[in-house]
Amino acid sequence: MKNWWFIRGLRKGVMTEKYPKEIAEWSTEIQGEGTVNCPTNAIKDGKWIKERCIFCRRCYPNYRPNLNPRIYTINKTQPLFKRSFYLYPIDSGTCGGCNMELKLISSPEYDMTRFSIFFTNTPRHADALVVMGVMTEKMKEVLKKAYEAMPEPKVVILLGACAISGGIIGEGVPLEAVVEIPGCPPNPFTILEALMKVKGK
Repeated sequence: MKNWWFIRGLRKGVMTEKYPKEIAEWSTEIQGEGTVNCPTNAIKDGKWIKERCIFCRRCYPNYRPNLNPRIYTINKTQPLFKRSFYLYPIDSGTCGGCNMELKLISSPEYDMTRFSIFFTNTPRHADALVVMGVMTEKMKEVLKKAYEAMPEPKVVILLGACAISGGIIGEGVPLEAVVEIPGCPPNPFTILEALMKVKGK
């Protein structure tokens, strides 16, 4: 039963997950050995490059996920945002996968608000800019204006392989990222934990 957490919440008054018991394996760290034909060069000299991986599974069975979802990179924490952390999502050219996974962290199962993480509808009120998708030509000016409108300190979060490296069809986002969350798409737990780590928790 997929919604057992909800039934348990009604019975015991606990509405959210402490730690997900089931995580999509093909959004976790990949290990293995051998030569494979990777379309994004995410496996080079036997090493997995998480920022490039689109989890297409062409490397299977030589390479397999090891169920470690902590594949994010945090370059700097911002304890200033411990009390509240406002995110402004911007789609620079996605397939919609990253958008859906980001939206899920606001669902009752994950409930980002219990960690004082919120969405805002304007970059002027945002602590972090969450960029998803490849960098398309018409979005370059939009992204620049959104970044300039943000107050200091500015946190840039690149969500998904497309934003980080360009994935298979384009180029990555030309902003210096404080946080990189690889995946195609990343799972909600990885996103939520990375956001918590940025806050210094």
